[in-house]
Amino acid sequence: MPFRQEPPFTHGTVPTSAVVLVNLGTPDAPTRKAVRRYLKEFLSDPRVVEIPRLVWWCILNLIILPFRSGQSAKKYATIWTREGSPLKVHTQAQANLLRAQLAERGHANLTVAMAMRYGSPSLPEVLDSLKAHGVDRIAILPAYPQYSATTTGSIYDAVFSHFAKVRNLPELRMVKHYHDHEGYIDALCESIETHWETHGRGEKLVMSFHGVPKRTLMLGDPYHCECHKTARMVATKLRLAPADYVVTFQSRFGKAEWLQPYTAPTLVELANGGLKRVDLICPGFTSDCLETLEEIGMEGKHDFLTAGGQEFHYISCLNESPRWIAAMAEITEQHMIGWPTMLSSAQRDAEKADAAVGRERALALGATN
Repeated sequence: MPFRQEPPFTHGTVPTSAVVLVNLGTPDAPTRKAVRRYLKEFLSDPRVVEIPRLVWWCILNLIILPFRSGQSAKKYATIWTREGSPLKVHTQAQANLLRAQLAERGHANLTVAMAMRYGSPSLPEVLDSLKAHGVDRIAILPAYPQYSATTTGSIYDAVFSHFAKVRNLPELRMVKHYHDHEGYIDALCESIETHWETHGRGEKLVMSFHGVPKRTLMLGDPYHCECHKTARMVATKLRLAPADYVVTFQSRFGKAEWLQPYTAPTLVELANGGLKRVDLICPGFTSDCLETLEEIGMEGKHDFLTAGGQEFHYISCLNESPRWIAAMAEITEQHMIGWPTMLSSAQRDAEKADAAVGRERALALGATN
C-alpha cells in the first residue's frame, strides 16, 4: 500500500502535543441533499450497521436514503440555530473551553482541536492539519462516555486507517471510555440537581441512552453494562431509590431487537400508569443534538403528554457546563501522563536550543532539511 505524500522530515523541529475531541457528526445544513450525504457516510460504516454489505447497499441506497433524507432534513430544521447544528456548535465550544482549561492547569503549547467522525471537519482532515503544524503527540478524546464498537470503535478504525497510509507516525493515546469517571458523574449530578432546584423534582427520573442492536451485547460489546453503571452511579450519588429512576434506550432503527426498554414506549407506559411528571436526561450524549432536542425534547414530550402525563422536563446535555469542562480536562490529563506539556518558559527555550544544535549537527552530516 503506497504511503501518502507528506512533507520531508525537518531536523530541529520541536514536536508539540494535541488533543482531538471527536463527536459523531452532523449534516452541513438542514437540507435533503446535505442530510443524504451525511446519512450515506454514517450508515455505510460497517461498525454502525453489521449487515452483509451487498444486502445493506441495496437497502441503504434504494430505500433509506431516498425516503429518509427528506424526513430527517425536516427534523434537523426544527433544531437548527443561527450558528448551525447544535451538536457542532457545542462540540466546538467544548474544544475551545477545554483548551483554556488545560492552559490554566499549566499545559502550555498544547493544541485542542475538534473533529467529526462523519461530516466536517473530518477526522482525517484534522489529523493532517495537526501533522502539518508539527504535532507529533495526539490524544484522541471521543465524545462518547460509554464505549461501543458502533461509536468509539469506529473512531479507532478511522484513526488507524488514516495513519496506515502515513510514513512518519505520531505518538497516539486513545481514550476508550469514561462512563464511571468521577468528574463525569459529578457533572451529570450537578446538572440534574440544578434543574431540580429551579423547576422542582419530578416523580421519576428517566435516563435515556442511545440504543444499539441487542445482538451487539450478546457478541461482547460492553456498552449496555457501561450505561447501567453510569446510571447506577448517578442514582447512588443523588440518593435515588430503584423506584425513583429508570434506564431506557432510544433511537431504535430497523426491525431487529435493540436494547430495552425502549424510551418512547416507556414514557407512554409511565403516563398510562398515572405518572404526572417525568424528568429525562440523556447521559450518553455530551452535546445536545437531533436525538436529544427533537427525538426527546419534542417527540418524547408529545408521547408522554398525549398518553396522559402533565409535565415533561428534558434536562439538557452537559454542553458547556464548567464542571463538565473540568472533567474533560481531568480525563485528558490522565491520558497525557509523561508528555512534556507543562514545561516552563525556560525549559521550552532549552528544548528549542537543543533542537537547534541537533539540526546543525544533522546538516553537517549531509541532511538537507
